[in-house]
Amino acid sequence: MKVTTEIPARPIHRVAKELVKSSGFLLARLGLAFKSKALAQIEQEGFDAHHYSVLAILAEGSRETQATIADALDVDPSRLVALLDSLEERDLIARQRDPQDRRRHVVSITADGKRQLQRLRSVARQVEDEFLAPLTPEQRETFHSLLLQLACAHDPRCGFAPTVSSKPD
Repeated sequence: MKVTTEIPARPIHRVAKELVKSSGFLLARLGLAFKSKALAQIEQEGFDAHHYSVLAILAEGSRETQATIADALDVDPSRLVALLDSLEERDLIARQRDPQDRRRHVVSITADGKRQLQRLRSVARQVEDEFLAPLTPEQRETFHSLLLQLACAHDPRCGFAPTVSSKPD
């Protein structure tokens, strides 16, 4: 006589309906999921999100002070120094004393930094395209527009003057 024991099916763990009805909850949950995927890909390139952010900021202008970079990224200035050190060791940025104020340093992106930024942009675009694949191009545009509106309302660092392009070079 053969006795079979069936393993009961595991219940599907779902998020509470009440939470799924909350746009804020969904935004946070999706944000964490996207961040996790993006960070994993950027880390495979040997960088972290702040490295990418520093290079992107520097690519928009010729030179920035360490203080303005720290403020834009909302990073403690002492943490920024370590980030800049690692980028400088790879010859992706250059730091020099500010001729107008010898107490501070100005930072600029190097040619190698620009090439590496292009690679990181490609990685980020790929992650975003995969993540947003369920949406049509029109839906993506609408979604981005709504996110930008919210970001500008809640974080002044996301707002730009009409003459400044938020698209990469």
